Amino acid sequence: MLTTEELFLKLLRFVSVTPHDDGAFAFIKEYLNDFNVMEVNVEETKNLFLYKRFSEGPHLCFAGHIDVVPAGHGWQSEPFEPIMKEGIVYARGAQDMKSGVCAFLQALKQTENFKGTLSALLTSDEEGDAKHGTIEVLKALKSRSFLPDYAIVAEPTSETVFGDAIKIGRRGSVNGVIEITGKQGHAAYPEKAVNPVHQVASVLHKLAGHLLDNGDEDFTPSQMVITDIRGGMEVTNVTPGNLKIMFNVRNSTQTDIEKIRLYVEDVLQGMNFSLSLSQSAQPFITCKDSLIIKTLKNALLHVNGKVPKLSTAGGTSDARFFGNFGVATVECGVVNDTIHAPNECCPLSEVDSLVSVFKTVIENFKKEVL
Repeated sequence: MLTTEELFLKLLRFVSVTPHDDGAFAFIKEYLNDFNVMEVNVEETKNLFLYKRFSEGPHLCFAGHIDVVPAGHGWQSEPFEPIMKEGIVYARGAQDMKSGVCAFLQALKQTENFKGTLSALLTSDEEGDAKHGTIEVLKALKSRSFLPDYAIVAEPTSETVFGDAIKIGRRGSVNGVIEITGKQGHAAYPEKAVNPVHQVASVLHKLAGHLLDNGDEDFTPSQMVITDIRGGMEVTNVTPGNLKIMFNVRNSTQTDIEKIRLYVEDVLQGMNFSLSLSQSAQPFITCKDSLIIKTLKNALLHVNGKVPKLSTAGGTSDARFFGNFGVATVECGVVNDTIHAPNECCPLSEVDSLVSVFKTVIENFKKEVL
């Protein structure tokens, strides 16, 4: 068995830019060679599901993605040749999220007994569209009546120091495009034109930054965030004939796509416009009394000496797919402060601590069930 450091460095050397695994899954299958293997590959995306049934009991799944975003520019070292300076490992994917993958692989490798079934779900398509990744594995598991009861997604969820926060849910994401049609004209004769910029100016404040709900103890308010406005011909003497407004709403469970549609239509009534809405992620929340949250909190208290904050902040992750399939899901990982950036890095001590947390969860999960 490799040390945690050796395993972490090995995973970081795979040039696994979405949707490629670069051979990482072949290595992982060999590393957990006493686990059963299920592969669900769709087009270029590879998905790996490893499982081991120890006895009767709950099915606990650890999940993550092996793919990373492109390295980009501005690195002080080779992004896929990890280096360690003063205990900190520098490489693409160090935080997002080969640290988490390393931690749960190591915890599973060291597990000799568990009251139930343990599994690992890995995909090479999370940083992209995620159309052929985790969701395809969950569909396959559902068809076999083998969905996990509980899941831990090892995304980097800590905020300032390791273990200070875990995710117990995520906001959804709705993308919107408004296209307002007017009548192009000469700037000297505004009365002969219909200027969509002038039309929307009086109501733009009702869209930009508008809170669609008041939030609750789990979620911040669902807010309309304008991301782009454009129209016209980039000249000073022609009024625009159309205007395009793009926006995003990170929605809580109190706001859905239909509520957004009705609000926008009410604000823009009387204008000649079209509205296109698409939901790229559904919101979900895991009950705070869930076994997985209680056990993880206790494990972090044991390893870290502190109780973590329960959060739903941030963007989306593959945890949303587990939530949509009714799996009680929580996210726990290292500090998130250099993901997707040049010189992405992670202290090895945080990976070691995460291994300890996951091992503690596994060791105590069966005790909670009794």
